[in-house]
Amino acid sequence: MKSNIHPDYHEINVVMTDGTAFKTRSTLGKAGDTLRLDIDPKSHPAWTGVQKLLDTGGQIAKFNKRFASFGLKR
Repeated sequence: MKSNIHPDYHEINVVMTDGTAFKTRSTLGKAGDTLRLDIDPKSHPAWTGVQKLLDTGGQIAKFNKRFASFGLKR
């Protein structure tokens, strides 16, 4: 391997959204830096199964109106 082309691989702290922390190795930042997560498997809807539906600009209503003739009738 070529020397001096690889990033520094060091230990950092990772803090999850609920406050739990663990150490891992990464090329992010400097040794001992802390990475605070905004989204993690404990809070992300894909893993928790709790979904929030945000209707930005009536897009959901527009979709429902356009495809009302398909599928189940109400």
